Amino acid sequence: MQRFNLKGKVALVTGGNGGIGAGIARGLLECGAAVVIAGRNVDKNKAMVATLQTLGPPVSAVAMDVTEESQCHAGVRETVQRHGQLNILVNNAGMGNGKLPQDLTVAEWHEIMNTNLTSAFILSQAAYPEMKKAGGGKIINVGSMASYLSFGAVPAYGASKAGIIQFGRACASAWAKDNIQVNTILPGYIDTDMTRARLQRNAELHARALARTAAGRMGTPDDFAGIAAFLASPASDFITGADIPVDGGFLWGI
Repeated sequence: MQRFNLKGKVALVTGGNGGIGAGIARGLLECGAAVVIAGRNVDKNKAMVATLQTLGPPVSAVAMDVTEESQCHAGVRETVQRHGQLNILVNNAGMGNGKLPQDLTVAEWHEIMNTNLTSAFILSQAAYPEMKKAGGGKIINVGSMASYLSFGAVPAYGASKAGIIQFGRACASAWAKDNIQVNTILPGYIDTDMTRARLQRNAELHARALARTAAGRMGTPDDFAGIAAFLASPASDFITGADIPVDGGFLWGI
């Protein structure tokens, strides 16, 4: 359908070299967008570019540590230099460490906040003038079920993911006049490297999370291709400030 056509649009996807970010990049490419994936690991970036190139539209990578303000601004500039504009920003980069509140250090708190939340602020602010110049744009933030639900072992992660919803709503309100829509995707129990790392620390987690998920399975990165393409397309022009679970029924599970 024409309303889902992203030809001529340019997207920057942080954490796009694996996991949910790669699934989102795939969805955007399949709808015709040019995609720049951003990640710290240059080798992973190159490998993912090689994988995604088979889909057809231009795809490339930039090396970016989202906790470094200068690198965030440089990534936006590089994207615009390569493609002439920036229409879609996906704030997907994230991390957590599974520590209880009493065990979390201040340094670890700041690292998680800077990666998950402050980076979204810096990149959104950097993208804003480019999107305004282009006549509008789409910002897609990636939250978590921890945005809604309380988990004792993810105090900083949960706080950052709750914060990204409110940050997204503020941007949606402030930038609606500029035809920029800002929405947040909330993943449930998804098969990613971060999830596998948590399972190594807590073997019982899988059974509990799966039992709560109405769909009866873990999500996959490709489950985010469709929602990302929708939120990046003209089909979602009247949707802004929303937070949308992509969780197979985890949120309301029993």
